Amino acid sequence: MLVREGCQVRAYVHYSSQGKWHHLEHVDAEIRDAIEVVPGDIADGSSVSRAVKGCDWVFHLAALIGIPYSYVAPESYVHTNVIGTLNVLEACRNHGVERMLHTSTSETYGSAQYVPIDEKHPLVGQSPYSATKIGADKLVESYWLSFETPTTTVRPFNTYGPRQSQRAIIPTIMTQALAGTKLGLGNLDPVRDLTFVTDTAAGFLAAAKSDQTIGRTFNLGVGSGVSIRELVEKIGKLAGHELEVEQQEERVRPEGSEVQRLISDNSLAKSLMDWEPRVDLDEGLRRTFEHVRSHPGDYPNRGYVV
Repeated sequence: MLVREGCQVRAYVHYSSQGKWHHLEHVDAEIRDAIEVVPGDIADGSSVSRAVKGCDWVFHLAALIGIPYSYVAPESYVHTNVIGTLNVLEACRNHGVERMLHTSTSETYGSAQYVPIDEKHPLVGQSPYSATKIGADKLVESYWLSFETPTTTVRPFNTYGPRQSQRAIIPTIMTQALAGTKLGLGNLDPVRDLTFVTDTAAGFLAAAKSDQTIGRTFNLGVGSGVSIRELVEKIGKLAGHELEVEQQEERVRPEGSEVQRLISDNSLAKSLMDWEPRVDLDEGLRRTFEHVRSHPGDYPNRGYVV
């Protein structure tokens, strides 16, 4: 969770006995020195309250997001995604925060009942992860309607880019492609609307700056889709060799839980936030591939990452 205090930035990071700041450790020293880092746990209400006190804007980014792991440990997703969001809302309400930006996900829509998906599309909990994010979204909505807590929900569609972990599909394919020609993957048919990380970040800032976004939800997506099979072909070209895919059962979602198609309608964000994506898929994949290739220590090819 990132919290803005006037011109200062306070970063609330998950407590680690090793004192790790995660990706904040990789930013330029000048930027890092300007950030006040506060360790804590999003599920601990008093810790969250202390972090939020005295702040103007809150960017609520804390979540458990790996869908496969939500099948293994669903209770932990409730604690982090639902209770954690409640703690942030209470802190924002009690400390009079000017704006809370809440991070949702396109997974809350489930498999598309129509495309492109606008913000009125029904919400369907097809995994424990998506169910907890729906719960969090509804808590945010309730605090606006009940207490007029100034909230805005942004719903990114499959953000990707440098530094993304191997639990996501693009780094998974790239790591294996750099190691050889054979890939172990799950279902190749699902279609995703892939948004480069800089465009998602720009959408967050645009949402925070616009008074027209208060109390509303906005999709942040490109507006077009690509299948996992097509991603394999594109990444194979970047790697310089054709890739052979072997489907591995442990990587396949349960049939009723697989979200087959996600393509965004981003017209609301374009009209009210003056935002639109600028990095196309080929360019975004190229930048991501170069990062993965140049940081082999961050992407060990150790098999399936849940």
